[in-house]
Amino acid sequence: MSAYKILLVEDECDDREALNDALIDLGYSVVVAEDGIDALVKIKRMRFNLIITDFQMPKMNGIELLREVKGAGSDVPVVFISGHSTVETSVEAMRLGALDFFLKPVSIEAIKEIIEKVLERETDRTKVSGVSQDRYRLVTKDQNMTQLMDLAKTIASSKASVLIQGDSGTGKELFARLIHKNSPRCSKPFVAVNCAALPDGLLESELFGHEKGAFTGAISRKLGKFELAQGGTILLDEITEMALHLQAKLLRVLQEEEIDRVGGNKPVSTDVRIIATTNQNIETAIKEKSFREDLYYRLNVIPLKIPPLKDRGDDVIVLAEYFIEKYNRIDGRSVKGLTDTAIQLLKSMYWRGNVRELENVIERAVLLCKGKFIEEEDLFITEKPKTETAQKKSSMPLGSLREMEKQLIFNALDQTNGNRTHAAKILGINVRTLRNKLNEYRDQMKILT
Repeated sequence: MSAYKILLVEDECDDREALNDALIDLGYSVVVAEDGIDALVKIKRMRFNLIITDFQMPKMNGIELLREVKGAGSDVPVVFISGHSTVETSVEAMRLGALDFFLKPVSIEAIKEIIEKVLERETDRTKVSGVSQDRYRLVTKDQNMTQLMDLAKTIASSKASVLIQGDSGTGKELFARLIHKNSPRCSKPFVAVNCAALPDGLLESELFGHEKGAFTGAISRKLGKFELAQGGTILLDEITEMALHLQAKLLRVLQEEEIDRVGGNKPVSTDVRIIATTNQNIETAIKEKSFREDLYYRLNVIPLKIPPLKDRGDDVIVLAEYFIEKYNRIDGRSVKGLTDTAIQLLKSMYWRGNVRELENVIERAVLLCKGKFIEEEDLFITEKPKTETAQKKSSMPLGSLREMEKQLIFNALDQTNGNRTHAAKILGINVRTLRNKLNEYRDQMKILT
């Protein structure tokens, strides 16, 4: 950890010493600078993994320092910590490429979290080296996908909300980034939020921000993702996982173009384009009262439905070849391609995990391949998965409609090793419905016995 070097830029002596001691206690190597000019001198002399800087400083403020760093072509992450800031300065910092912005006093837990985030990002960047620029590239030769990409570029110039639906791993976020990249907002922030990753209380604060003292632990004002995305695009991933009371707040953002911070006493205007994604059947969620119908209509101004990989023709092989090239560069291998039997196996598979699953398979195959071409046995370490034909046969039980429903549910549970959440996603229902069905089958067994 000591090899990880942080530049701390802070003109206030007490704050500088406190942060320096805290970072050293965490095991990091720290170099301190008293202002922006001093920081630039030290940046020229050595390489840093992270820069933590104050905003208001003599000689050169934090924004000017950030401009100098980015203008020199450096990709070192920059985090701001400030006791004096406005929404405008925070947004300007994010627009110029700052990783995050904290208001003083900032907890060491928050600093530790952001450092871990940078460490993870740097590890990923080191891993992919020459292919990092391709991270958000959409690779396809499928006609339907090409038409969807053309549509995404066409509607990019508007501010209309977009709802992207598709199975997990199909590339929904890539389409969102494609829209942002081709829009007039491309120079502004693109902020992605996974609505399923945070509890409701934390998600509300993460989206809309909070005021100091709004709740226990809110020791300073926090700007939410909507404010950080000002002028740009916000991606609300897994929107159907959002609680109903947050859906109501989101609906107000769409209608009034303003947000309310948690604990705030006045609304804050916002100019953000909203793109939402889901891998669920949103119409079913509306019927089951877990998603607001009025919010659906506001989000679904421009609908995009991404087809699963199994319906994309030769894209399986096109993508496989792309991933072979990618992981050749990452792992220093020289695999030339796939054998005919490997190609036929890949084409016959169901690909429930879509492009993400295919990438994992190819990454492993590149590592396992002993010759110049990937063989069938290189693709899978354990038993060979079901092909699409076998999958269709196993999912067509005979009997009454009720028995077919029951068999489908048990098949999904088998495929997910009993994980009800994943099984419900496969079946296109929510977990509550699945639980009720299982209880119903259990009651039927009691009656029979």
